[in-house]
Amino acid sequence: MVSRTARTVTAVSATVILSLLATACGSDEPPAQSDPDGPVSLTFVAYGGAGQQAMIDKWQTPYTAAHPNVTFVNTSPPDVAQVKAQVESGQVEWDVVATSPAAAAQNCGTLFEPLDFPGLDTKELVEQAVGKCYIANFINATPFAYRTDAFPDPSKAPRTIADFFDVARFPGQRGILTNLQNGILEYPLLADGVAPDKLYPLDMDRALKKLDSIRKVTTFAPNVGALQQAVGAKQVDLFLAPDSRLVPLMDSGTDVTVVWDVTVTSINAFAVPKGSRNVKAATSFVASVVSPEATAGIAEALGVAPVNLGAKPNLSANAKKVEVYGPVNTGKTVLQDVDWYATNFNEATTKVTNWLAG
Repeated sequence: MVSRTARTVTAVSATVILSLLATACGSDEPPAQSDPDGPVSLTFVAYGGAGQQAMIDKWQTPYTAAHPNVTFVNTSPPDVAQVKAQVESGQVEWDVVATSPAAAAQNCGTLFEPLDFPGLDTKELVEQAVGKCYIANFINATPFAYRTDAFPDPSKAPRTIADFFDVARFPGQRGILTNLQNGILEYPLLADGVAPDKLYPLDMDRALKKLDSIRKVTTFAPNVGALQQAVGAKQVDLFLAPDSRLVPLMDSGTDVTVVWDVTVTSINAFAVPKGSRNVKAATSFVASVVSPEATAGIAEALGVAPVNLGAKPNLSANAKKVEVYGPVNTGKTVLQDVDWYATNFNEATTKVTNWLAG
């Protein structure tokens, strides 16, 4: 079992972010801000599916009840091409975007707005939960799991992350998320024999070479909703899927077995795109998601770990099955190195993107 303080090393985002540069409408003037006390519609961008619905239920609906002037428009996924186009054209339409601390740190002040959270007591939160351009919302894990009906005999089922890459012994379609936050670079290195405490700096070329060995039998999902759907439809047999999607799958009747060997964890966060007209309202909303009640609620809904140390989630039976910092995890946990990713996020994104395209 990994200690609570182990959650403090944060991770890489699911959003893929490249550059950014232009100011609104091609001028040097900052975008005009909307009145935070008047009617405000915040465009909220996450990864769709059950995970985003939980965010709507646990975060947006209570917030609108307390702030009737604020409503939400939901869309997905957080896409780099759209972010880049919005920023460069000065037509920024998104207000709150799910991302990672590392991505926000590397692009702070360019792609993302610097944020101010007056009155927020960061001592109530896990370390590094708040940065200059982001605020954490939950800790998630991306364990190796498989559909139980694909390997019904436990004695012949996969038991290690190396087994995920062993196509001969464990045939079947694999499923991997393409964003960096879910271990697309860490898992192949772990399977290739790199010790968990020797991962960083990541050998990206070695990781991609290992991925080559399963490329023909792997579905590379662009977002968590797509991977969840593929698992539910029995289109993939073995997969690296976030805990936040494993719980809804189990709740819907899909029999899933989690392999507790080595598990990659990360912090998910929110950021506000550079040039948003609703920075004040967006900042107020994202600050609300780190309260004990809000973090407990999302943990109960998705099986993720809360970022507020005072949260006391009442987890369901299925959520307890994926509780990475709970007694069910009999293996090891790898915490993504936020400092390495903050320096190398764009390079890593480009390498993975080019590999996927090739």
